[in-house]
Amino acid sequence: MGAALRRIQLGSALSAFGLGFTVPYLYVYVAQVRDLGAGTAGIVLAVFAMAALAVLPFTGRAIDRRGPLPVLIVASAVASLGAVALGVSSQVTAAVLSAAVLGAGTAVMQPALATMLVRCTGPATRTRAFAMQFFLQNLGLGIGGLVGGQIVDTSSPASFTLLFLIEAVMFLVLGVIAATVRMPRIPVASPEAAAGAPAAGGGLRALLSHRAMVQLCVLGFVLFFACYGQFESGLAAYGTEAAGIEPSTLGVALAANTAVIVVAQFVVLRLVERRRRTRVIAAVGLIWAFAWIVAGYAGLGHGSQTMATAAMISTYAMFGLGESMLSPTVAPLVADLAPESMVGQYNSAFALCKQLALAVGPAVGGPMGASLHGPYIVTFVLFSLGITALALRLGRRLTPVQDQPSLAHVPSRVVAVSVPESVPEPVAAAR
Repeated sequence: MGAALRRIQLGSALSAFGLGFTVPYLYVYVAQVRDLGAGTAGIVLAVFAMAALAVLPFTGRAIDRRGPLPVLIVASAVASLGAVALGVSSQVTAAVLSAAVLGAGTAVMQPALATMLVRCTGPATRTRAFAMQFFLQNLGLGIGGLVGGQIVDTSSPASFTLLFLIEAVMFLVLGVIAATVRMPRIPVASPEAAAGAPAAGGGLRALLSHRAMVQLCVLGFVLFFACYGQFESGLAAYGTEAAGIEPSTLGVALAANTAVIVVAQFVVLRLVERRRRTRVIAAVGLIWAFAWIVAGYAGLGHGSQTMATAAMISTYAMFGLGESMLSPTVAPLVADLAPESMVGQYNSAFALCKQLALAVGPAVGGPMGASLHGPYIVTFVLFSLGITALALRLGRRLTPVQDQPSLAHVPSRVVAVSVPESVPEPVAAAR
């Protein structure tokens, strides 16, 4: 499956490159370029994420029944259509509907790609595969944002239309590349499914009864709310309104975020592979809390414009350090908790929590970042500290191998369901 994995990573990176052309500028595009106002921009960004709430509950079962490949191809086509429509939207209704289509397509792509990675890797290579995906996605996102920053012109809507067209083409490229991938066939039924996930609705009941997975989903919501949910709205609004930075500087800040990931990802990977996952996530909360304090200085410190700009760029960079620590921990943990027959549903459930955070995040952060500068910073410092508390609590729910896979000689992906076959019977009984 080496060739298949390389193609998946390539398509994922190119689609992220397309997203980078529009992600840093969505708020500016809707609020200023199309002159629809900050309130409308917040609604559009929220709808972009809320569309996932309608499609993700069905995505996991479709992936497990039909396979992730056809689901990914359809999702990439839908996302491409939404990108084109949003690029030519000049009215509130058109912008909202286009954002819904784009959000639905991109939301479905996430669990489909994650499930393809799980199918194409083994227990010994999965952590690094997810880290590589994150590395390539952020490299593409950062380069796209940097290039897009040189194209954008707030006085020319056509320049933004070009950005959305490039994004649409990249989604189509992802679909074409995915169509050339040959995935291994996975049986629909399995012993785990028969025992804990009945075909008719049992999957959701089994997932909700899995307390460790439920706690991980709650933690995931806070993670994405306090970071990614603010990149596209609140932090961008705060940077332009409170810190007074130029819209093009947002692209530079996103490039700094990517640069840290590029430099630190595999150095960090070597460190976190031998440490408890929940302790790593707890450290991320502390790093992000400090990042929000630095952002507070940028907008509230009354320093020079140069210092404010440097502080905002540093904030994005520190977020990147935390992200590089999360990539080899959170996504592989979801896979480790999932029964073989429910990998798609577990990935979709976690993606649903992410999208819920991305829906609530812009709705809360956009208006706060634009007008309530002090409360905005305090709120997200507290949320970041909450990440630390939730991660430490989750650690008490996991088994030692789930929390630190390096403890096992041959880690099993389904550590939450069964004892690895290589473990002798007396040892299994002792556990």
